[in-house]
Amino acid sequence: MAEQDYYSILEINRNASQDEIKKAYRRLALKYHPDRNNGDKAAEEKFKQINAAYEVLGNEEKKRVYDQVGHEAYTHQGMGGGAGPDMGGFGDLGDLFGSMFGDMFGGGGRRRRSGPVQGEDLEYQLEISFEDAVFGCEKDIQFRHHDTCSHCHGEGCEPGTSRKTCPRCQGTGQILMSQGGFFQMRTTCPSCGGVGSVIEKPCLQCGGKGRVTTLKKLGLHIPAGVDTGSRLRSPNNGEAGVHGGPPGDLYVRLSVQDHPIFKRDDLDIHCTVPIPFATAVLGGDIDVPTVYGKERLTIPAGTQNGTTFTLRGKGVQSLTSRNRKGAEIVHIVVEVPTTLSSAQKSILKQFAQSCTGLESQRCTEFKAKAAKYMK
Repeated sequence: MAEQDYYSILEINRNASQDEIKKAYRRLALKYHPDRNNGDKAAEEKFKQINAAYEVLGNEEKKRVYDQVGHEAYTHQGMGGGAGPDMGGFGDLGDLFGSMFGDMFGGGGRRRRSGPVQGEDLEYQLEISFEDAVFGCEKDIQFRHHDTCSHCHGEGCEPGTSRKTCPRCQGTGQILMSQGGFFQMRTTCPSCGGVGSVIEKPCLQCGGKGRVTTLKKLGLHIPAGVDTGSRLRSPNNGEAGVHGGPPGDLYVRLSVQDHPIFKRDDLDIHCTVPIPFATAVLGGDIDVPTVYGKERLTIPAGTQNGTTFTLRGKGVQSLTSRNRKGAEIVHIVVEVPTTLSSAQKSILKQFAQSCTGLESQRCTEFKAKAAKYMK
């Protein structure tokens, strides 16, 4: 699946609306659902791919990141995969049809399962330095989340006891409610919350929830080339699942600090470097800073204020290709002296007199264009 684009998996173009994405997902999920393909492994794998693609494209934020960064970076950073929480992850074909059409007139009801439920995803905000974003780094973070209760092992019952069938819905998780005579509506059982079972003796440690709040410490790898807005996925480090279900994922959203001399533009780094007036006029070699160390730069004689020089390979590494790397753009600012000694002024006056009649072509062209405004 890592080789195939999510848009191709859902058989849609990149300009598809959310409604078109949802329709494509439903059509393909019905076609390749395991319940309709009698153990066909290829269909089962295709169904997993469809769910993974919809989890990303069916979410506006994930889709935006996917469109900007691309499939390879997304999968390397782990920002997707798995069944979609909004539409994907249907337990069986009946659940899929029920989600689409609903249960009308109290007919065709299916028992709601009390089996494993995946935990919720979490998001963590992390600020890193400019250098950490360029070179990548390892960070230790800590956050609070719900972990499986060690006393009841997530069951919610005191050890030695178990859940009992809900007496109100008889274990179906749903009850029928009459609406104006013959019309009936099936709704979630309020006694068991649709689980189909109730706890008679709740766990003393978690109060029957099956989960407790804990402080989790985690080591995180940040790849080189990330930027503000990048989001990394740490699998299985979100909220604990319910009834033995798998945990959710942790998403880490990055914010990069400003740098005192460097500014980033995509993969390029910009740096403004002042040089003496004499160096601009006569030329010379100067040292300029880069995130990789100093670089020697030759300034040609007659360099003008605002001139730029490009240092190839001194920018940011691409997330999507190891063969792509930005440059550093050096912006030259010519420093004109503000205080001069009498001797220096005298020398400059002699220099100015010697330049009479030698003004540049740019000055000549400007005077010609501005002549009518100088009267």
